[in-house]
Amino acid sequence: MTLNDVSEVMGYAPLLVGVGLAVIAVWALVWAIRYLRADAMTRQSIRQAVRVRRTWKRLAQMLKLCATDRMPTALASLANTEGKPVKPRVLVPTLKVTHDAYGVIARAGCLPGVGLEQYQKAAPHLADAWRCTRVAVTQDEPGSVVIRGVRLDPLKFPTEHRPTGTVPQKAAQWELGVDEYAQPVSVDLRQVPGVTVAGLPGKGKTSLINRLLSDWAPAPWVQFACADGKVSAAYEGDYYAWVKRMFAFVGDDLEEANKLFQRLVDLRRKRSALVLDVLGVKSMWDVGASEKWPLVVLIVDEAHTYFRDHKGSDKRTKELAALAAENARLVEDLVKKGRSVGILVILATQKSTGDAIPTFIRDVCPVGLSFAQKTAEAAVAALGEDIRDWPDANPINLQDPAYVGVASMNHQSQPGFTRIRTPYVPDEYAAEIAHTTKHLTADPADLLPAIDLTKEDPGDDGSTPLAA
Repeated sequence: MTLNDVSEVMGYAPLLVGVGLAVIAVWALVWAIRYLRADAMTRQSIRQAVRVRRTWKRLAQMLKLCATDRMPTALASLANTEGKPVKPRVLVPTLKVTHDAYGVIARAGCLPGVGLEQYQKAAPHLADAWRCTRVAVTQDEPGSVVIRGVRLDPLKFPTEHRPTGTVPQKAAQWELGVDEYAQPVSVDLRQVPGVTVAGLPGKGKTSLINRLLSDWAPAPWVQFACADGKVSAAYEGDYYAWVKRMFAFVGDDLEEANKLFQRLVDLRRKRSALVLDVLGVKSMWDVGASEKWPLVVLIVDEAHTYFRDHKGSDKRTKELAALAAENARLVEDLVKKGRSVGILVILATQKSTGDAIPTFIRDVCPVGLSFAQKTAEAAVAALGEDIRDWPDANPINLQDPAYVGVASMNHQSQPGFTRIRTPYVPDEYAAEIAHTTKHLTADPADLLPAIDLTKEDPGDDGSTPLAA
């Protein structure tokens, strides 16, 4: 390179510096605008994220989240002309940090000897250093971990859900809310025969179900039926707006409920007889729900109303006891045999002990949630014996008014139990969705061809009645 070439290159230096400064200025302006437009909680998280990035190199070494490389690089070996030992290198994991209103989400790299286990052990110290209420470490891909730190407890902030009115992208995906790390929680209800929802009055059971109705109602591949044990007539209760989107509704009358349950058992038997001929498969979920073969969701609210064992020797009490026993038998049929033909039963009650939901029904339901409970017995009935080993998630700790809308559940994607904040759906939003989707309501039995049910139930002995 000649002197003229060097001079020519140096002549561009001011331009390059100017471009670099302009880029930095634009980046700073964008960052400042984002910061100023953010709410107070998010601004605090932005500052927290900056502090996490700035202090990471020192903190990682203090918490022994680094690796020491004693093998010199090729360049270091060539540069070592004096033959002295090369100083070992301290390797610090990479860290990329983002933020939200509740705290920070960091993705950290793994090193030899520094993996998921080491990060999880360091989580309490990370929480202290980052000024977080709690920190969780998970691994979603090899070679890195996700560190979620929340500065504020998401469970103590009530949320509101406005339904979009659009058909869900995933069939039978129940969006529940956010967990204690403000991460979205959903449950896949495909291949699920039943769900139990327990909790004290006014703690969020109906609102939880209301969100499912609001999110699923726009889908033509789902039909709803409801038995509401809190009311005698629909206009008295929480589901009045939804009646127009339900093909069947009954109140607390045991005889009417018995007729509804029998009607659905007849539907189950017809579907069991026709599923192979109509769908070409033995399980509806092999092809998915459709408008002609919709997922049928039966909601049984205050389920103890229909199953309670009536005590007494008078005629009416005996009749009620017989109806309750028959109701339990019919719902047991739906839960145990309805999964493969697309029938889902959601049972809600205050305390899901055996007298409220018979154990032969409750124990077959793989998904269980519980809002606040007053006794350990009720918590165990709702979530199983394992909840005793997870005291932080026990629903007896959710009685504080701040936890209205918070439930405990057995998480499908991780061991143990987690707490979730379920959103409130205002009545006017639910009524709007129900009104705009009422034209989708159809009786699932009317969508099936005629069938002769005089033969044995195929669910009992495998025989298949022929279509008429």
